[in-house]
Amino acid sequence: MSEQKIEFYKGPAGGWGALRSVTNALLRQDIPVKGAKTLLSANQPDGFDCPGCAWPDRNHASTFEFCENGVKAVAAEATARRAGPALFAKHTVAELAQQSDFWLEDQGRLTHPMVYDAASDKYVPIDWNDAFALIARHLNALPDPNQAIFYTSGRASNESAFLYQLFVREYGTNNFPDCSNMCHEPSGSGMRPQLGVGKGTVTLEDFEKADAIFIFGQNPGTNHPRMLGELRAASKRGARIVSFNPLRERGLERFADPQDKLEMATLGSTPISTHYFQLRVGGDFAAVKGMMKHVIEREDAAVARGEPSVLDHEFIATHTLGFEALADDLRAESWPLLEQESGLSEAQIRAAADVYLGAKRVIACWGMGITQHQHSVATIQMIGNWLMLCGHMGREGAGACPVRGHSNVQGDRTMGIWEKPPAALLDRLQQVFGFEPPRENGVDTVEAIQLMLDGKGKVFFALGGNFAAATPDTYQTWKGLQQCDLTVHVTTKLNRSHIVHGREALILPCLGRTEIDMQANGPQGVTVEDSMSMVHLSMGINPPASEHLLSEPAIVARLAAATIGARSKTPWLWLIEDYARIRDKIEAVFDDFKDFNARVAHPGGFRLRNTASERVWATASQKAVFFTHAVPMDTHAHRARARFASQRDTLVFTLLTTRSHDQYNTTIYGMDDRYRGVFGQRRVVFIHADDIRQLGMKDGDWVDIQTVWSDGQERRADRFKLVAYDIPRGNLAAYYPETNPLVPLSSVAENAGTPTSKSIPVVLSLHVTPVMVEVDAVAA
Repeated sequence: MSEQKIEFYKGPAGGWGALRSVTNALLRQDIPVKGAKTLLSANQPDGFDCPGCAWPDRNHASTFEFCENGVKAVAAEATARRAGPALFAKHTVAELAQQSDFWLEDQGRLTHPMVYDAASDKYVPIDWNDAFALIARHLNALPDPNQAIFYTSGRASNESAFLYQLFVREYGTNNFPDCSNMCHEPSGSGMRPQLGVGKGTVTLEDFEKADAIFIFGQNPGTNHPRMLGELRAASKRGARIVSFNPLRERGLERFADPQDKLEMATLGSTPISTHYFQLRVGGDFAAVKGMMKHVIEREDAAVARGEPSVLDHEFIATHTLGFEALADDLRAESWPLLEQESGLSEAQIRAAADVYLGAKRVIACWGMGITQHQHSVATIQMIGNWLMLCGHMGREGAGACPVRGHSNVQGDRTMGIWEKPPAALLDRLQQVFGFEPPRENGVDTVEAIQLMLDGKGKVFFALGGNFAAATPDTYQTWKGLQQCDLTVHVTTKLNRSHIVHGREALILPCLGRTEIDMQANGPQGVTVEDSMSMVHLSMGINPPASEHLLSEPAIVARLAAATIGARSKTPWLWLIEDYARIRDKIEAVFDDFKDFNARVAHPGGFRLRNTASERVWATASQKAVFFTHAVPMDTHAHRARARFASQRDTLVFTLLTTRSHDQYNTTIYGMDDRYRGVFGQRRVVFIHADDIRQLGMKDGDWVDIQTVWSDGQERRADRFKLVAYDIPRGNLAAYYPETNPLVPLSSVAENAGTPTSKSIPVVLSLHVTPVMVEVDAVAA
C-alpha cells in the first residue's frame, strides 16, 4: 500500500503514470505473464469484452484495446488469488465484517458455492443442487411472488439477463431493481418522452465529425479512460471541447496517450478542454438554460436586424413541438438567478453558448454528475432542448451521449431488466413462451430497500453487484437485508453484501468475462451492448478459476428448472447447452435482434436501431418535444441552507460523492487517487481553502460529516481529512461507498427514483478522538 500523503499531481492523465499502474496491477495479482496475455484479447473481435465500463470499442486496428482501469478490472478477475473454503473456515462473518471493502475483494476469486451456518457464524461449502433446492424452497413458499426481489448488475450478459427476466416473470413478479436505478435512470426517463428513445443517439464515428463536444458532470479520465482517445483526436483536429464540472479533473485538462511513442518519449500531452467551467454542484440546469437564453437573445437580435437566423427553424418546424413556450420562458428568465444557481457568471455562460453557436455539429455527453440529482430528469431534458434549438439531433456528428458505467448496463435494460416493463414486451413474452407475465410494476432499487425494511421483502437474489455497498442510506439498507429470510449473491469475489446477509444466505461463484465458458455443445460466447447500442460477442480465453464455477446463464437456468420447471414450458437446461439457442429466443422476442446469431458473428457485431438518430420520433405525438422547466429553487440544499440561515456559525455544504482513480463503482483496487494527489488513503473530503478558513479549521484537520435532513434520523460519516482543493465554495466531494450512509433513502430524482448522491446537504464538525482514561484498579 502507498504511503499516506497528499501531493499535487503534475502529470497528465494517462502517460507513464498509467503504464506504471498497469504493471503494478498485474504484479499485485501475481499474474505478470498471464495478465499480459489476457489483456491482448481485451475488446478484440475474437476475445472478451472488458468487464469494466461500457465505452464502445474501436475498429481494433490496435493490439492494445484497453485502458488503465480496464486493466485493473481484468487483473482482479484473472488474479492468482483464491478465496476458497479455507478462508471461510478461518474467519467468522463477524470477523470478516471488521475488514475493509478493499481487503474483502483482495482475497481473490471465490471457488465454491457457500451457505451461511448460523451456529458457527461461518460460511461452509454446499453442493450446487442443494443450493438451488434451498432457493426454490424459499421462493415457492412465499404467499406472494412480489415478496421476492431480483437485483441485476450491469455486468450480466445479454444471455443471462434475458433468461433472468424470463424466469422471474414466469415466477410471477416484476421486482427488478438494478444498477440503472442508481445511475442513468434519469437519462431514459428524460429522453423517452422527449426523443422516443432512452439511449444515446451518437456513434464513435460521430465523434470524428463533431465541431464541438460538451461534457457535463463526467470524469472520463477515471470512469471511462478510453473516451480520452476520442477527445484527444477531436482536440488535435481543432474541435472545441467544453467541460462543466465542479472539480478540476486531470482527464478533462490534458492527456498523454500511452500508445503515442512521440508523446511518451517527449513527456508531452494533448490539451483536452478548450473551455472549462467550474460550476457549483447541481448548477448544470441553470448553466444549460442560460446558454439557451443566450441563443434566443441572439436569435431575437438577428430577426430585429434582418440578419440570418441562428436557430434551425426547419428542424424545429418539421420535427418538434413546444418551441414557442420554451422560447417565451427563456426570454423571461433572470440572468441574476441563472448566475446564482449555476455558480457561473453571465459572461461565462454566454462564452459557452457562443462555442455552441459557432459549431455545425455538437455532441453533448453526460454522466452521473447530471443523473444523481433531484432535478436530473429536467436537466437532461434541458440538454435535449439545447441540442434541438440548432438541429443537433439526428445529424451526422451531433447528438446526445449519456455515458453509461457498467459494461452491459444498457444491454440489461434492452433485454427486459426493468421494473416498469412496457406492455409490448409482456405481450411478446406471452406469445413466445406461453405464460401470462405479471402486469403490475415492480420495485426499483430504493423501493426494494423500503420493501425489505417494511418486512414485505423476504427473499433477495442478486445477479452480480455489491448491493450493500452501492446503495444509499447504508445502515437502513443493511437493516433491510438482514431482515430477509434468504439472501443470495451470484458473484466472482467476496464483497460487503455477503457479510450483510439474511437469516439464511448463499454465495454462488460464477465464471468471469475472461474465462472459458464450456457447455454441452462446446465453448460459449456471450453478447453485450455498449453505450452506443453496438452489440458484440465476448469469448473468454482463460481456464476457470475453479472447477466448481458455473456461468451466469447456467445458474439462472438451473435455478429456474428447480423453482418453476414443473410448470414451465421453457426448456431451461436445453437452452444453456448452446447459447445460440438463447439468442434465437431473444430474436423471437425483440424485432431489433433479427438474425441475431448471424449478425453478431461479424467482427465488431452490429448496431441496434436508434430511431432518434434517424429523426424518427417514437413519442406519443410522433415529434421530438421541447420541455419547459423552471430553475429548481426548492431542492434539499436550498431548504437546508434556509434552515440554518440565521445561524452564521453554521455552514451548510453540498456534498457530491465520487470515485477515486483506484476504484470502479464499489470495487476498490487500491488506496490511491493519483490525479487528485491522494495516496494511501480514502477518508478525505475535498473543500475550498477559503471554506476551511471560514470554518476556523486548517488543511489536514479531521472532521465528521453529518447530513442535514428533516426526518429526525441521524446520518453521519466520521473522521475524514480536509483536503484543500480547486472546487467552488460551498461544495464538497468525497469518495463512496464511505459516504453512502449520508444519502437519505427518501432523497431521489424526481420522476426517476435515482438516489441523489451528487447533492447531499451536510455540515462539518471537528472530529474529536475519544480520550482513553486509565483507572487505577485499586482506587476504583
